[in-house]
Amino acid sequence: MSQELLSRINTTHIDEISSSRNEPDWLKDYRRNSLSIYDSLPIETSPLYNKYTDAKKMDPEKVSLSTTTTETIPAFLQKRLSELDNEICIIQIGTNIHKINLPDELKSKGLVISSISDAIQNNFELVKKALDASNSKDDKFTALNNAAFNSGIFIHIPRNFVLDKPIHFLTCLSEDGHSTISRNIIFADESSKSTLIQELYSPNIQTQQAYLELMNTNVAANAQLDVTTLQMMDQHAVTFSTKRTDLGQDAKVNWYSGLFGSMLSRYKIEYFLNGSGASSNDSEVIFGNNEQSFDIQTNVNHESPSTEGRVVEKSILRNKSKSLFKGMIRIKENASKSNSFLSGRSILLDKDAKSDAIPGLEIFTNDVKATHSASVAQLDEEQIFYLKTRCLSHEEAERTIVEGFLEPLSRKMSFQVRAWIAYLIESKWDNRDLTINTDEELAKFVEIEETRYDENSEVEQHYKYR
Repeated sequence: MSQELLSRINTTHIDEISSSRNEPDWLKDYRRNSLSIYDSLPIETSPLYNKYTDAKKMDPEKVSLSTTTTETIPAFLQKRLSELDNEICIIQIGTNIHKINLPDELKSKGLVISSISDAIQNNFELVKKALDASNSKDDKFTALNNAAFNSGIFIHIPRNFVLDKPIHFLTCLSEDGHSTISRNIIFADESSKSTLIQELYSPNIQTQQAYLELMNTNVAANAQLDVTTLQMMDQHAVTFSTKRTDLGQDAKVNWYSGLFGSMLSRYKIEYFLNGSGASSNDSEVIFGNNEQSFDIQTNVNHESPSTEGRVVEKSILRNKSKSLFKGMIRIKENASKSNSFLSGRSILLDKDAKSDAIPGLEIFTNDVKATHSASVAQLDEEQIFYLKTRCLSHEEAERTIVEGFLEPLSRKMSFQVRAWIAYLIESKWDNRDLTINTDEELAKFVEIEETRYDENSEVEQHYKYR
């Protein structure tokens, strides 16, 4: 078992990863080339974003990498794993695939769920397609992941396959203190429909651990993919995630993210609407406390006509926590009749909390509809006073305002996702451990109302008053 600090990573460590997994020569060369690019790039390539980023909070002298890690299951995770016994799932502990639940009936229909190592051997063409789509020169941490990934998952939903039950993808860092670099690949083939739920955990240890993820998602023509990411890691850990999603003609993706854990969460999310009629809906909820830092960059690239993109990010920040939202809509020359919306909003619960938002538009054609917005505000004292006159305590008034702040966003989510996020927000208020359980236990957090929120009203309001 080879071990190395991130600050000292070299070709020897990279070659040991390849050799331990019996990887082909082209992949070894791919890793070496990516490592040379990693060494040459700065932490943040944009001078605009550089002065805001907290990426340096990850200390390369503390982050330990290993070709393999312990397979011990943390005690706090036992209950959650038992709940997934009868679900379609893949469980990753550190660099190890602990368990794959895939019924034979679904396997016979072509559904593939495996480790990235097995996929390199058995699904060579799809893996290579995903690797080729990732340009290491785009970002220092993209290059690092391409060079040194030591784990990962592969999911392929076959053509015309409609999956009623969700696929659960659970990852937890190992208890030995080593970090994980994960290369995750998802392919949703033509006219398929499926749901993926990603859960991220880490043990409570004093060592700085890192979860470094690079995820490529490909949604083919007329396919629909719904993904929920819930990040619930311990606040000694750091999370660096780069997600790229490519969509074909009339493809649709709904991605819901709930970011609650980690000392530092750095997410770079990109959507490429490559086929006409493609649409992406990205909803992000952030709740920070203590000295947590969230660095989120979400880009929507309209490559073809009549495409639609929507990004809504909302942050709730307590104590000395901070958030940075960097969003960009790019509508290319051939993407006329496209429609895009980008919004980043933050509510500050304490005077030391901080939030920055840098939305942007790049439009290279006519006959499009695009708008963006950003707002940062503290709690309205008049609203607090009003709620206190209705016999609410100061804390209850704060919670009520936060619930109203998130209500328009949560109405776009399923019952299950709303319940999980409500439960995690409640856990943050009460300083409890972050984890999710069964729907029955969470049902009390969501009421089913007859009057539903009009999910399009926020967008229409912006166009009306531009």
